[in-house]
Amino acid sequence: MSLLPEPFRIPDFRAYWLARLATTVAQMAMVIVIGWQVYDISRQTMSVGDAAFQLGLVGLVQFVPLFLLTPVSGWVADRLDRRHVARAVILLEMLCALVLFGATYSDRIDLPVLFGVAALLGVARAFAGPALGALAPNLVPRELLPRAIALSSTAWQSGAIAGPAIGGILYDISAHLPYAVSAVLFAFSAACLFLIGPIARATIEPGGPIQRMIEGLRYVCRNGFVLGAITLDLFAVLLGGATAMLPVYARDILQVGAQGLGPLRAAPAIGATLTAIYFSIRPIKTNVGVKMLWAVAVFGAATAVFGLSTSYVLSLAMLALLGSADMFSVYIRQSLIQLHTPDEMRGRVGAASTLAISASNELGEARSGFTAALLGPVAATVAGGVAAVVVTALWARYFPELRRARTFDLPEPAPEKPPIVTGGV
Repeated sequence: MSLLPEPFRIPDFRAYWLARLATTVAQMAMVIVIGWQVYDISRQTMSVGDAAFQLGLVGLVQFVPLFLLTPVSGWVADRLDRRHVARAVILLEMLCALVLFGATYSDRIDLPVLFGVAALLGVARAFAGPALGALAPNLVPRELLPRAIALSSTAWQSGAIAGPAIGGILYDISAHLPYAVSAVLFAFSAACLFLIGPIARATIEPGGPIQRMIEGLRYVCRNGFVLGAITLDLFAVLLGGATAMLPVYARDILQVGAQGLGPLRAAPAIGATLTAIYFSIRPIKTNVGVKMLWAVAVFGAATAVFGLSTSYVLSLAMLALLGSADMFSVYIRQSLIQLHTPDEMRGRVGAASTLAISASNELGEARSGFTAALLGPVAATVAGGVAAVVVTALWARYFPELRRARTFDLPEPAPEKPPIVTGGV
């Protein structure tokens, strides 16, 4: 008998999982190196506050295209073959990695190039998130859906935390190496997606794209659980995210330089990986909503302690703890969102979730940078962590649906519509 989890016994899902993991690692490795290069170049002529402001702009230029394109990208993921959409955007991201590789290798890297590529990555991620997120439920039988969603969420979150760690370590070896490795990972991911055969999915209701986009937003706003889960992630990480300040802490507070940046980024990856291993042995079965809320609160508290720390060891411990808490909450949240969403809506709901994730990450970076320019990096990080804890308490009160989520049991399915098969590899 195979020791693999049941979804992994399906070849299409294995290819999808590998593509999702490789893509996320490559994306996040590029993001952390872009941030370091922006800060390092800026510090040559600017103060700490002004250089931190530039870091904030990196998050902003990634978020703006995603914000503008989210309604379109969700409709595209529901209307077109999700495999084709994912393949196209991954190839675009590979092109971005090659551009940065060439510029860094030839010593022609500068702020305009870095900001321009960051904006293109925002465009790619606007379409990649909904397409990849909505593809997983099309690849497995309904009875395996909770485990498939959990594995998909684990791939994304593991890559989101491990990617920057890998990027930081590779950058310490050679400045252009992270971009070369990212380009290879994007190529591998695209190859995996080309292995996935035709998929069957529900037929989208007739109507124009604008009407369908509005319908998707209306569904999110009217579903208290989905709205609460998406906005919890949005505001908690928007306020409590500390990753944008890692170059500042590595260079000017902990004074460990580029060599210390890699381990700082690796610490959340270690925490997240250990948590994922634990889930694979003892999956969560009860009181999943309450446990998700507690995990977000721990994330905020660990961020605040990290902000105050001047000890490298304590900083590593707190980053490992917040990585573990983040994996814990994302695993539960993404699984429940997918289970509460019908297939014909998954692209548009996934677009809203992607927007919230990007807003929490990219706008969180902008918030960190701008706040650090006004208050200093320590005060900005501590205040953000405390704010994340406050947000968790407020959401527990005003979105009781989150507290009431007990298990991952599937809701009763809606009457199925005739499927359409999107063929051709």
